[in-house]
Formats: sequence, C-alpha cells, structure tokens
Amino acid sequence: MEITAKTKIDDLLTQYPFLLGYLMGKSPEFRHLKNPIMRKTMGKIATLEMVASRGKLDLATFIDEIRTEIEKRSGAGSEVDTADQRPVMDPQQKREALKRMIKDLHSGGDFQKIKAEFIEFIKDVTPPEIAQMEQELVKEGLPATEVKKLCDVHVSIFQDSLDRQEKISAPVGHPAHTFMLENEAAEGVMKRIDDVLRKIGEPPDASIFQGEKEQLRQLVDRLADINIHYVRKENQLFPILEAHGITAPPQVMWAVHDDIRASIKTAQTNIEQAEAGDAVQAVTEMISSVRGMIYKEEQILFPMCMEVFSQADWVKVARGEEEIGYAWVRPQGQWPVEALIAEEAGSVEPVRPAVDVLGLDTGMLTLEQINLMINHLPVDITFVDENDRVAYFSQGKERIFPRSPGVIGREVQNCHPPKSIHVVNKILDEFRKGARDVAEFWIEMAGKFIQIRYFAIRSADGAYKGTLEVSQDVTGIRALQGQKRLLDWD
Repeated sequence: MEITAKTKIDDLLTQYPFLLGYLMGKSPEFRHLKNPIMRKTMGKIATLEMVASRGKLDLATFIDEIRTEIEKRSGAGSEVDTADQRPVMDPQQKREALKRMIKDLHSGGDFQKIKAEFIEFIKDVTPPEIAQMEQELVKEGLPATEVKKLCDVHVSIFQDSLDRQEKISAPVGHPAHTFMLENEAAEGVMKRIDDVLRKIGEPPDASIFQGEKEQLRQLVDRLADINIHYVRKENQLFPILEAHGITAPPQVMWAVHDDIRASIKTAQTNIEQAEAGDAVQAVTEMISSVRGMIYKEEQILFPMCMEVFSQADWVKVARGEEEIGYAWVRPQGQWPVEALIAEEAGSVEPVRPAVDVLGLDTGMLTLEQINLMINHLPVDITFVDENDRVAYFSQGKERIFPRSPGVIGREVQNCHPPKSIHVVNKILDEFRKGARDVAEFWIEMAGKFIQIRYFAIRSADGAYKGTLEVSQDVTGIRALQGQKRLLDWD
C-alpha cells in the first residue's frame, strides 16, 4: 500500500489493523479511534496530513514512523510518496509569502506576475493556510471588507492548487454532506436559469424575454432560498470556527453572503421592472456570485471545517440545524449523532439548581414558568452579557430573525455582518459608559414592519450588566385605528 499525506485513516487501518493501538498511543487527540463508528465515518475523511496536524506531529516523521511500525509488525514494506515530503517552506514562511502576494495585489500589483510567483515558489496551499493568511491580514489592519474585495482574486491565484486537492467526502446525514447536497440543488436551479437565458439570447431578445419572464422570475425566487444555506453557515459553522480562533474568514465570507443577497434582490427587481438587457445582466451576475461561493465552500470552507472541527463540534452543528432549516433538501440519512454523543467524555446532562423556584422582586416563579412566559411573549428577545457574549435568546413560535444554540457564548460582534460591526460597537460603547440607554431601529422585511430595540441593562447601583435586544413585528400595531375595549372582546 502506498502511504502518502493523503492516505485515509480508514484505508490504513483496513490494510494494517494493528496500527490502531499505535495511533491511539501517539496522541490523546486520537482517542476517538477506539470508537468503530468514528473510524468508519470520520476515518473515511481524515487523512494522515489532517491527523498529524491535529495531533501536532511532524508529517514526514509521522509517515516514516508508520512505515517503520508496519515493517516491524508485518515484515512488509510500504511505499511512501516522497513527493509529499519534498522540502518546502515551513507554515509561517508560506503564510508570510501568501500575505505579501495578496498585499501586492491590494496595491495594484500585476496579477499574472504574482500568480507565476505563487506557482514557482509555493506550489501547494491548503484551505487552513488560506484561512490563516486572511486571519493575519485582518489582524494586521486590513479590513475584512477589503479582504472580501480581494477574495475572488486570491482564490483564482490558488485555484490550480485547490483543484488538485482531493474533494472532501462526508458520511450521509453529516452536516457537511447536507451542505454539499444543497450546493448540488443550487447548481440544478442555476442550470435551468442558464437554459432560460440561452433562449433569451445574447444580445437579449426583448420579445423572448417577455415570454420567458415569469419562468425566470420563479427560478430566481427559488434560488433565493440559498439564503437558508447561508444563515445556517453563519449560525452553525462560523461560531465554531471562531471558537478555534479562526475569526477573519467567517467575517470575509459573511460579507460575501451579503453581496450575494443584494445581487439576488437586484435580479428579482430587474426582472420585474427593467429592460431585457439589464435583467439578463443582473441574473448573470447573480449566478456568477453564487457559483463563486459554492467553489469557496467546497474548496476552502468545508475542507477547513473537516480538518479543524472535532467530532463534538460536528455533533453541536447537527443539533442546531433543524432550528434554522434547509434549502431545497433535507439530510439524506441519520448520521450516528447519538452514538457519538455517548462517546464524548465531556457529554453530561446540564446541571439544574436544587431549588426550582426563584424569588423575584415582585413575586416567585419556577424556571419552567419563566421559560414558558418568555417564549410566549410576542417578541424575540436576545440577551448579551457585560462581556459582549450572547447569553440567551427566546424561542417563540414565530421567530423574526433566526437563532440557533450555536450562537450561545459567541461574541455579539460576530453575529452581525462585517459592514455593521462598527455600529454595534458604538451602541455597546455608549451603553457601557452610560451615555445612552436605548437604541431603536425599524425595517421593512418580507412584507412586515419590524421594530428592533436595544436596551442597556444596569444593576441597582448603575453598573452595566449587558444589553437586551427586543425585535417585534409591529405591522398590525401600525394599522390599528379607533379603539377596542375589553368588553368588546368576543
């Protein structure tokens, strides 16, 4: 068997089952290999390169030691791909080179020249290295919005390297598998849009456009459901990436999400109101942006998540998916979440207080009553503590903005698109120093008039304790006229 950096753990253990004990002894990170479900799910995804990184082992040494163990135990030699062990820059040198190239692009450098330099000196780049590069660029002062502008450019430089990497796979029912199913469904919708655009022609034929207008509108409206896919990424994947210290790539990708949302709205508006040429151009740009995001997800985001997330992380993702929903498809199978939860050493029941009744300022309520009362209010409530971390959100029957358990403990700044973070920080700063107590906004969304209010929460001595966000659909309230008394109720 040829052993390379890309060799899958499951393939290795199938060929050499005696390596199981050896691997488990190499690092505490490999303890999950004792679980046969783990070996047959994540083992089909995890490569030697990935597990070496997770176990903080030198890859070349790790592969050499595996070869030695095989020869010692079985007397059989194993082939090792020396190409994967060729001398290359160390990770920090590579990131510095990548950052310099992107900074050169930002300063107007020649694209082809920089790409040639990349091919000559770096050759291979992994999704985590791209993420780390973006992280360091933002840390050094380049705004996430600027990194976003360069995103398509630097991905195109890395494209050949990314395309050479083996496409990730995930067990049926696994969250990553469902995300990729949604991408397949999106491609199916876009292919049908492409067919309509070909009928309309280039340059667009106005009369054919009128005949195809309704079908084009319906298809674009259907593609707009990809927003659910993006919301699930923002609420389920991004918080866990942040917990692993990867904060800049989620900010960059969220900013691109907002651009795509805007492009979808523009396409919808132009189909209804604009001439054929403007409508076709808007739809074409929308498709290009969606396809670009699919490429970034499948070549960068999902491989990075598969490498960085622990099994417990994926269990957390799976638990919160249903709360937000899915775009076009649902998970195709039952990923063995419960068995994996039982395997997690840290999986324990939440601790409940011994006394269930709380004495409040004006009465006494049980925890159940408090929970039911808050969840029956005709508003969405989110509480952010004094450290700017989300501590609680209500779960009413009809939420205005999506929330999932993944948001708990997350810095509230990371729960907003990059373009609005400066406003969030300004509100929190004003609340913290006591200059303001309320911030109020209202928007129109999906035919509803939504009021959003933020309240500074202070203790009896005036100390800032956090911020309460209250969102409410006030469409019906705005339409009220006259009066309706209690006795008028029937």
